[in-house]
Amino acid sequence: MKYALVLVGALMLGGFGSVVTGVQRAQAQEEFHPRIATAIRELEEAIRYLEAAPHNFGGHKAAAIRDARAAITQLRLAQAYRPR
Repeated sequence: MKYALVLVGALMLGGFGSVVTGVQRAQAQEEFHPRIATAIRELEEAIRYLEAAPHNFGGHKAAAIRDARAAITQLRLAQAYRPR
């Protein structure tokens, strides 16, 4: 039983370490590319606004949400890119 608790604790700490590393990596990317980070935040806010809106913006709501999510994906890839 004691071994199982130690193992679970170690796994939890290991997972926490990877979360911290991921957060640190994201912060570093924001520092290198602040305009891209701002664009991602703005697009995320626009998606929340569109999703909460009671109307469909003349039939463009679904496409706008889809395209904004695609843009976020591309911006994150651009943000992570490092030339060799």
